[in-house]
Amino acid sequence: MAYFKIKKRGKLTYYYKGDAPTLSCLVTEEQSDGDLKIYFAGLTGGYSAKGVLELDELTTMEPEIEIPLIFRSWERWLKEAGLCESLDAIDFIEVHAFGAQPKSPSPLSDPEGYAAEQKRLYAAYAKSYSGFFRDELPDHGVPARFTVHLVDFPDKAASYELYSVGLLQKSRSELV
Repeated sequence: MAYFKIKKRGKLTYYYKGDAPTLSCLVTEEQSDGDLKIYFAGLTGGYSAKGVLELDELTTMEPEIEIPLIFRSWERWLKEAGLCESLDAIDFIEVHAFGAQPKSPSPLSDPEGYAAEQKRLYAAYAKSYSGFFRDELPDHGVPARFTVHLVDFPDKAASYELYSVGLLQKSRSELV
């Protein structure tokens, strides 16, 4: 059985799961030169990555683990869609990050602990995100990004949700 259902409409191709999907995992947009602009659905390194990567363990509020899991999930989707074998083929244009507030301690019963946990999460996210591009994609440029910190989102295990736009440059991959 195919990993994705695929719907093509003109320049756009949708890669999704299920009969009544809420979102497509990937959407590609054909460029006039044959390149593909790729829109990656938002994922967390909590329940989202656990499902995509079929992990036994659930990661909770650990950006150092979650951020790489998100990128590995996107890489799996690229492979399953037959677009490329690795994130190394993708040049990210944008990565948008939405940060969750700490799940504990309570800001009411331990405001200082809550503030310290927020500070830890922000520092861990910055280190993990920049470290991913430095360590995993060192020959790539660094995308523009826009970070919004939300009060909460549905994944109660995750510290961040990311979505992205990248480019699979056919002309570049032919030269490599």
